[in-house]
Amino acid sequence: MSRIGRKPIVIPQGVQLEITGNTVTVKGPKGELVQDVHPDMKLVKEENQLTVERPSDEKRHRSLHGLTRTLIANMVQGVTEGFSKALDINGVGYRAAKQGNNLLLTMGYSHPVELKPLAGIEFEVPAANRIIVKGMDKQAVGQMAAQVRSVREPEPYKGKGIKYETEVIRRKAGKAGKAGKK
Repeated sequence: MSRIGRKPIVIPQGVQLEITGNTVTVKGPKGELVQDVHPDMKLVKEENQLTVERPSDEKRHRSLHGLTRTLIANMVQGVTEGFSKALDINGVGYRAAKQGNNLLLTMGYSHPVELKPLAGIEFEVPAANRIIVKGMDKQAVGQMAAQVRSVREPEPYKGKGIKYETEVIRRKAGKAGKAGKK
């Protein structure tokens, strides 16, 4: 049995979880999320807990078991607490600013780069070299953070660019100069 798939999902107070066919709808203080699950997976709701059961030990069912449970657990966490990803900017003259809902990045190009947030996503810029992407949908938060990072990915020689807060840049040695050149 999948260790993750077996764990029950605790539904906190103030969260409504509805199962209609193979569609799961989760409503909470931050909003509403809808997810279609595989029709083979069986969802059992008992009071304030939800468990995911699989029909057989086939490889496909085993892989769907943990995935289904994790997707629903992320929905419950998203509508209660939400998700966030922090990015750091390194480099002289590189900075971020918030313009309305949009993010304005000055990254050494001839023009500033303006990014519009996906639906349900918001940007926070606590400092000129720090960006926080927030939202209730974990996948959308990750997607938006990846789009921000792709504006100027960190380079391995000086480490300049936009990196995730926890990311470690593997540094390379620069050119070794020719010895004895006059």
